[in-house]
Order: sequence, then structure tokens, then C-alpha cells
Amino acid sequence: QVQLVESGGELVRAGGSLRLTCAASGRTSIGYAVAWFRQAPGKEREFVTSISWNGGSTYSADSVKDRFTISRDDAKNTEYLHMDSLKSEDTAVYYCGEGQWASTKEARAYDVWGQGTQVTVSS
Repeated sequence: QVQLVESGGELVRAGGSLRLTCAASGRTSIGYAVAWFRQAPGKEREFVTSISWNGGSTYSADSVKDRFTISRDDAKNTEYLHMDSLKSEDTAVYYCGEGQWASTKEARAYDVWGQGTQVTVSS
């Protein structure tokens, strides 16, 4: 059974940077996509960015393009979300999810989720 654990969230000032980590355990095969979603209080979980099984394709929400970068290290079974130029509106709990297709931006398409990590951006 695959388990995902996010880490790296913390309080940061606007304009700052953070790197989130999604560490996987229990994977027995390759060929999966990974996405980052986020959820702010009182709002639905929203797509942030995703990466295909081989890292060849990435997709990002317009709100984070040119600021956030997703990457993966299959040797470590770990995915990363590097966030630059953080804004107060980026404040949310960030979740990583595993699924089949990186082009899918709906949370229901991802089968496995971590517990989330809190990112707070102060203005």
C-alpha cells in the first residue's frame, strides 16, 4: 500500500521561497503521475501542479506558473514542489497525490494522498 508524506511547510514572508517534499513508501511499480493540490480554509482543494510518470510533462495552474516548479527523483521515491515569490494567497495546506494522468487537474482522479503540510505566507 502506497503512503505519501508531505513536509517542508512553514511560515514564510511574502516574496520568499520554500521547497515542499512528498516522500512515498510502498510503491511497487512505476508509471504514476504526481500532483500537488492545496486547500485554504473554507475553500475547495485546488490543483497546483503535476508531473507525468517520466517527468517529461508538467502542468501548472495559471496562478503559480513561473513561480512554482515540480520535480521528481524516482531513485528516492520523492517529489518536490519548489515555490518562489510566495504571496499571501498561497497560504494553504498543500497535499501531494498520486494518480494515472498528470494532465488531470481534478482531485478525484488521484487515488493516494498524504496528510498535508501547512504553508503560511505573511504579508
